Amino acid sequence: MKPQLLLIDALNLIRRIYAVDANQSHHSDEHMLKACCARVAHACKKLLTTTNATHAIAVFDGDKSWRYHFYKDYKHSRAPMPETLKSALPHFKAAIEETGIVVFEPTNDEADDIIATLAHKAANNQINNTIVSTDKGFLPHLNEHIEVYNYFKKQHLNKEHIEERFAVAQHKLIDFWALAGDKTNDIPGVKGIGTKSAQQLVNNYSSIEEALKDESLNAQLQKKLNEDMDMYVISKHLVSLRTDINLGFSLKQLRLS
Repeated sequence: MKPQLLLIDALNLIRRIYAVDANQSHHSDEHMLKACCARVAHACKKLLTTTNATHAIAVFDGDKSWRYHFYKDYKHSRAPMPETLKSALPHFKAAIEETGIVVFEPTNDEADDIIATLAHKAANNQINNTIVSTDKGFLPHLNEHIEVYNYFKKQHLNKEHIEERFAVAQHKLIDFWALAGDKTNDIPGVKGIGTKSAQQLVNNYSSIEEALKDESLNAQLQKKLNEDMDMYVISKHLVSLRTDINLGFSLKQLRLS
């Protein structure tokens, strides 16, 4: 049987299921959390079936990734995880492990970087893999071996979805986000450049360097780019997922029993 790797962005899945249950439940926290754990486990079982997975891992976030050290305001405005959920995470991990899926929590790295690294390692070995997440940061990595699946919309994301949602080609996403910024993660982008200007730049030029050399470029845009190139470079680093992390385990260890 050909290997098929399932990569679950664990907190992405858990927090969305928890948000629904916490808003709808009229029971005690204990009862709500127990039901929520069961829903997460059920989702994992469905994903195993849907993807025909032979190998699977659910990845959590480590404490502080390199991005927090690289840029001090990274995710600074994001609301902290509810304490009720935070204290219950060991129960969620146990519920996932009971489905046969390996749970991995790195010391410092973000789940996104670990998942991107695993996806590329598998793809380089011609192994198909499915990333389960609603995080747009995985979209630049779609290829013939890597797919992204939104569990909540039951939707496989593709290049047509990217162009419809962002109005730029897949290979331009990183530059687009580096220019326009990303408010959800407090990534600044270039001051004064919004979505439409960023789309115009990445769609009309092969690179930002090419845009700056074009004498016919709008003077205001050129001024903004020249004045804030440092933030463009910083933002580009922040929105780019790493694919080179030393993991310390092999694909064999993720085989489903």
